[in-house]
Amino acid sequence: MYQESNELDMSMLVALAAKGDRAATDELIRQIRPMVVRYCRAKLGRSGSGSYTTAEDVTQEVCFAVTRALSRYQDKGKPFSAFVFKIASHKLADAGRSAARSRTQPYEQVPDRAASADSGPEARVLESAEVQRIRKLMAALPETHREVVVLRTLVGLSAEETGQALGMKAGAVRVTQHRAMNKLRQLYPATAEVTA
Repeated sequence: MYQESNELDMSMLVALAAKGDRAATDELIRQIRPMVVRYCRAKLGRSGSGSYTTAEDVTQEVCFAVTRALSRYQDKGKPFSAFVFKIASHKLADAGRSAARSRTQPYEQVPDRAASADSGPEARVLESAEVQRIRKLMAALPETHREVVVLRTLVGLSAEETGQALGMKAGAVRVTQHRAMNKLRQLYPATAEVTA
């Protein structure tokens, strides 16, 4: 019944899922999961923050929390994605606190991708250094600018969707993204000199 996601819009799915319709709930989770995974990966990275938690783990927690909260969800004029991103933000904060408490891992994590010819120790160190450089650049941005950059460039939301999720107008999202990208361009050469 809910196989064609284009036939039912998100608000209809949310309304049916809130009333306990299992098929609508399954379809709703199927639709929101990819954007939540992208958001969590952008915030945590693919392998997590040095703890047992990965982006996929947090995504699973977000999907469970959304499912549990559906019966209490009330449409207040904001898009459902804003509700989902608020839950994701809380779950990511929980994961960060958990990572801070656990400093060691009893075993190595299984890599997210297959090893390639260029995946030797040197390539991994260079990749790690670049990731750290990007994190440092992003940390220099104000929180709103970081959120806009993550949602627009990494999650792939439109300016309108990002605005709805963050409570901003689409024009304000575009301006914020433009300012954030300009700031990153200014900071990029400075971090290149430090790491070189």
